[in-house]
Amino acid sequence: MFNTEICELLNIKYPIIQGGMAWVATAELAAAVSDAGGLGIIGCGNAPKDVIKKEIKKAKELTDKPFGINIMLLSPYVDDMIDLVHEEKIPVVTTGAGNPGKYIEGFKKIETKVIPVVPSVALAKRMERVGCDAVIAEGTEAGGHIGELTTMSLVPQITDSVNIPVIAAGGIADGRGFVAALSLGAKAVQIGTRFVCTEECIAHNDYKYKILKAKDRDAIATGRSTGHPVRTLKNKLTKEFNKLEKNNVDKSEIEKMGAGALKKAVIDGDIEYGSVMAGQISGLITDIKSCREVIDEIMSHAKEVKENIAKL
Repeated sequence: MFNTEICELLNIKYPIIQGGMAWVATAELAAAVSDAGGLGIIGCGNAPKDVIKKEIKKAKELTDKPFGINIMLLSPYVDDMIDLVHEEKIPVVTTGAGNPGKYIEGFKKIETKVIPVVPSVALAKRMERVGCDAVIAEGTEAGGHIGELTTMSLVPQITDSVNIPVIAAGGIADGRGFVAALSLGAKAVQIGTRFVCTEECIAHNDYKYKILKAKDRDAIATGRSTGHPVRTLKNKLTKEFNKLEKNNVDKSEIEKMGAGALKKAVIDGDIEYGSVMAGQISGLITDIKSCREVIDEIMSHAKEVKENIAKL
């Protein structure tokens, strides 16, 4: 029922891609999502080559299904990551924080699909021109680094503007969101926060439970004054960020305070002074289950939603 061109393009069963979340998206999570029929992604963040190489090796041991890696193009190790893609013949690369254009030709030679995250129509058009295979249209509802437009307004504008497949991201965690995204013209969805609250995710339990306890207005954006807003759950760190921004503190001081804060939350479980990146969908997440259960539930729910709509 939901076999789209993204399924064919990426050789996956369901049009569901897992977000490439730094520190969170490890081999364990990526392999579990791929095994369940989606596309798992290993998040490279600012990790060096040897660390990600080990993650790739581990993922290959855990699954025989396709998986990809997410490369942050502002990472100091970006060239190493590009070399690693070629060495390991990674089938899919998602990118953020930059233009992957200069790497496209090399990726095409090894048949690696390139899918950048975009927050605007202009950038989506540019990514199509440089030869990307698809784009991920990420709305401001998402966790982590965000743009300004909502998923509801961004996705249809991008699907109307490019001829390559569009993957919707931001504010999607169940079958309703899945069907809504496809009705807007998307050919797949990218899901992040829902996959944090899974058994296979290595994130600290306190991080997961912070999401489970979140209410509808707990996921807020900080750092707008720096030009790089980030959506996280409210805590003592976000209060400190807000104070600095209200006092017009130099953005370098704000960025300094945020350095290492994500690891502090994900690995150490510091949910007060760590950066608990999570999307506005957090209020809908009430349990921790396996990736397979999450995906099966989304697809089953999506089928019900589609059938109910057909009866209207």
